[in-house]
Amino acid sequence: MASAGDVFDHGRHGTSLAQVQEAKASRCSPPSVAGPPKPLLVAAPCDAGEYPVVVFLHGYLANNYFYSQLLRHVASHGFIVVAPQLYTFSGPDTTAEISSAAAVTDWLADGGLSSSLPPNVRPNLTVVSISGHSRGGKVAFGLALGHARTSLPLAALIAVDPVDGMAPGRQTPPPILTYREASLRVPAPAMVIGTGLGEVPRGVLRPPCAPLGVSHAEFYRECAAPACHLVARDYGHTDMMDDVACGAKGLCKSGGAKGLATRAVCKSGGARAPMRRFVAGAMVAFLKKWVEGRPQWLDGIRERPEVAPVVLSAVEFRDAGTRIHGVMLPA
Repeated sequence: MASAGDVFDHGRHGTSLAQVQEAKASRCSPPSVAGPPKPLLVAAPCDAGEYPVVVFLHGYLANNYFYSQLLRHVASHGFIVVAPQLYTFSGPDTTAEISSAAAVTDWLADGGLSSSLPPNVRPNLTVVSISGHSRGGKVAFGLALGHARTSLPLAALIAVDPVDGMAPGRQTPPPILTYREASLRVPAPAMVIGTGLGEVPRGVLRPPCAPLGVSHAEFYRECAAPACHLVARDYGHTDMMDDVACGAKGLCKSGGAKGLATRAVCKSGGARAPMRRFVAGAMVAFLKKWVEGRPQWLDGIRERPEVAPVVLSAVEFRDAGTRIHGVMLPA
């Protein structure tokens, strides 16, 4: 019999990890046919079958392959995870990133993904889930809230330690947080995963990577139901990345220095494996409930938080019809 803790271990599927190059537009081959609008890293089960699709958006100035172990963990439980490289360098404005995420999603709808998958593996594109880490979590919310249009309906939204700027009043455009309870009414259930050390500075001259007031707690406070909030008490903002943030062999290229910076810039809880297992497992449990209609894993975490491989300082669930500080949310 399945237990809640099963999602924190690798699933029954072997997985593949493939790079898909960005399309080069030409008169004869438009980007939607030739390839994706952004380079992709695709983690997929190796076993034949049809699997739901999750789009995962990387954090600020990070590379998509910094998350290869996390993506493969999710894929091993029966999901195809598509991680675009939204940019190499970027300024504070995330508008272009939201548009790029929408363009990738629309490319999926056009059927471009199938050629990048193992034999007899098919994507189920009736709905798609969107997820993201850090600034990528903000971008995921921006896409879900309609800052850019996309043709596929949204099944679930998962934000991993999302960040909306430097501080309240210093949000990066477009601002997502409104500082009103239950104001973020995305058209899908939302999960917000937080870190206990993300709001802690690395040192006197290094600000926190997920500053108080623009981080996970405020995102969850503003999420309309249904929503949930899980916080890993003793881990930091980048602790769900790969042990060596370089991805699989051959993926590192010029990302070595940036990979090292993921440990140097943000406060860390030490070994990354427990945090990575927690984040991947929480994502799987949430997707199993809201994409596949199998709630037992998420319900198990709710009832027995101690099954997680990390200590959780917050386990909050907001169900439709519950009351928050006097505000009744619609059922």
